Amino acid sequence: MFRLLDLFAGAGGFSRGFKEEGFRIELGVENMPVIAETYAANFPEAKVLASDIREVHSSEILKLLGGRPDVVIGGPPCEGFTRANPRRREDPYERLYDDPLGSLVLHFIRIVGDLEPKVFVMENVPGIVDDGLDVLLRREFAAVGFSKIYFNILRAEDYGTPSHRTRIFISNIPINPPKGRKVVVFEAIKDLPPPDVYHGIPNHEPVPLGPRRLKRISKLKWGEPLVRYRGYKGRVLHNIIRLHPYRVAPTVMGSSRFVHPFEDRLLTVREQARLMGFPDYHVFLGGRDLQFNQVGEAVPVPLARAIAREVKKYLVSEA
Repeated sequence: MFRLLDLFAGAGGFSRGFKEEGFRIELGVENMPVIAETYAANFPEAKVLASDIREVHSSEILKLLGGRPDVVIGGPPCEGFTRANPRRREDPYERLYDDPLGSLVLHFIRIVGDLEPKVFVMENVPGIVDDGLDVLLRREFAAVGFSKIYFNILRAEDYGTPSHRTRIFISNIPINPPKGRKVVVFEAIKDLPPPDVYHGIPNHEPVPLGPRRLKRISKLKWGEPLVRYRGYKGRVLHNIIRLHPYRVAPTVMGSSRFVHPFEDRLLTVREQARLMGFPDYHVFLGGRDLQFNQVGEAVPVPLARAIAREVKKYLVSEA
């Protein structure tokens, strides 16, 4: 069984996909204490280091693991690189080397260089390679011993995730999983009971909504948003969208809220987690907004599984 370390572990969507493909989850590193508790609750077999990665030394990780991991995965914060951020730095050098969140990518690279895993996979938004940043990233990885780097752009909906999500996975091996069938919104959530009755399903409580907003969402058609706002360079973005039941959902972000296709209410955290492919036994701790954020910041589980299968194939061939 191959050993795995998850940096920027979050709620564990990336780890969940690897676990379901037979990897042994050894350690998760997560800065926020409540989110670290979520990770620990879902991976009781793993150690959890609730520390700022800037203060984590690789020797500490090696001591906790008792040796080098076979695989290192992780998704450093994307805020410094995403085109949805109206405050994204104009200068790509500043995004990587000066932005407090963007520069966390360098700590992923530092630890990967120290631990020398057989495979690493780093997830982020495609904007991380905008404006020549791919050249800088290649240089940084080469400096720690990884001269061959692949920028794998994958769409979660191609691998059975019921929501759109295009992400780049930077790795030392090519990752191009065979595509699966599309899963639409209603197929993903139709078997969940109403949230206002007792059901015992975690994170499936109703989301409060004021009468004025309730009246406004009752008029929304499928695919129509209640809120429009501007992102980087004036890009128009939408929120509080009534989902089309027979299509793949829009990208689930931490701030995303969706209206049920047939009912005049917001989706619960559990329904939103279904749109990211999480099984119902994967729980989210903390307040409701933090739960939504954990879901939206995760790597979708079906996509993580597809990547894990490719990594496993490579490791087996190299054994």
